[in-house]
Amino acid sequence: MPGKFKTNLGSVSIDDNVVATIAGLSAMECYGIVGMASKNATDGFFEMVKWENLSKGVKIISQENEVNIDLHVILQYGVRISVVAGNIIEKVKYNVENLTGLKVGNINVYVQGINVQK
Repeated sequence: MPGKFKTNLGSVSIDDNVVATIAGLSAMECYGIVGMASKNATDGFFEMVKWENLSKGVKIISQENEVNIDLHVILQYGVRISVVAGNIIEKVKYNVENLTGLKVGNINVYVQGINVQK
């Protein structure tokens, strides 16, 4: 459980799935990303997940006072990978920190594929 805050009125707990959903939606807002990737355990292949399951392409690693995030993405053909990854990192960090109040440590972007459409 990454986030637990105590106030004078009670406590608030933020589940890992909430952080993963925020991170997945934030990443999908970036130009050049086609979707999130989920590993198929039986075959070892990655497949694109639908909007309802964006958190399956996100792994949250909770530590004492910060959250580390791993994102598995599929990008559009023709985009500069380093620029898109940088934009994803900035957007995810900003949204997770502002919406949850948690401190984000590292964000790792793993490009699992390139989507080629004509």
